[in-house]
Amino acid sequence: MISSRYALWITFILMVALIPIVTHSYLNLKEDDGLSVKSIKSVLADFESTPTNRMPGWGKETFGSEDWIERIYNDKTGKAYRLFVGRSYDNKRLYHHPELALSYAKDLRDDGVVWFSGKDEIPVKLLQNETGTSMAAFVLLYNGKFIENPILHQITDSLRQLFGAKKQMTLFYIVDDHEPKGTKFIQTSGALLLNEAIVDFMTQQ
Repeated sequence: MISSRYALWITFILMVALIPIVTHSYLNLKEDDGLSVKSIKSVLADFESTPTNRMPGWGKETFGSEDWIERIYNDKTGKAYRLFVGRSYDNKRLYHHPELALSYAKDLRDDGVVWFSGKDEIPVKLLQNETGTSMAAFVLLYNGKFIENPILHQITDSLRQLFGAKKQMTLFYIVDDHEPKGTKFIQTSGALLLNEAIVDFMTQQ
């Protein structure tokens, strides 16, 4: 039996513990910043696009995303680049190996991080297969900030996430299968297109 002198403290602890339960399980609070990836232009720089044939429910099923696009952008030489941009309140589903869904069977490996310079320093995660015939890169954006290490970010932001409304993470993912092995990503057309998509999305702010 618990002594009555601890009753007040136990009540306080239980009430604190109930806050995230009520916030996320019952109220399911979510913060909508009013941004949408669907506003990203179908023509970016010299690239013109057409949507892929993904089914409308694919983004929800794969990433928990109701706001997403996947387009094939073609440059003036006819080279095609596949761009996916999606937002989700389930952050982990976006940052945890998105290549498994977006570059299925390509066997892509971690190839380090490069940075886009500009108004914001943007960390770009690179992926490449062993032969160098397939390359992908992605950028993560959360609450107006670009994320280099999403796991560390989620740990450091865990207290706010525990008690506050959920916020969406945005994933920008580009597939570039045209560059010779050893080409620096930052110098490629895929990098240009990825950066253009990010800038275009950020103009909504």
